[in-house]
Amino acid sequence: MKNVKKMIPMMLIMLIIVVSGSVFALQGVSMHAQVEAEEETFHQLQANYFSLAKATRDTAEANSELNSQLVQIQNYPSTLLQLKLVGVGKILTGIFILLFGILIALVAMPIRLGKIIKE
Repeated sequence: MKNVKKMIPMMLIMLIIVVSGSVFALQGVSMHAQVEAEEETFHQLQANYFSLAKATRDTAEANSELNSQLVQIQNYPSTLLQLKLVGVGKILTGIFILLFGILIALVAMPIRLGKIIKE
């Protein structure tokens, strides 16, 4: 019972590390899952815009629906890039946190084993 009470703080720390690493990794994976749907929407917007005649696109008035479509098309690549890069960053952060937890466990095991042998 005495050993179990000593293990509780370490187990709580490891639980926090594993949960936070998993949350980061899952957020990154979900961001990557969004990319495919967003690319499909982007291609649909491009197809709708560029299916019109060039003269129609060039003579569109300011603040018209056609110009707002063009602005939306021009902003989409940065949104896709953000989803991809931040997603990869979150996945790598989650992996790093999980590996850090493994390192803590590997460092703590010999210390605990030494204490048990001394007793």
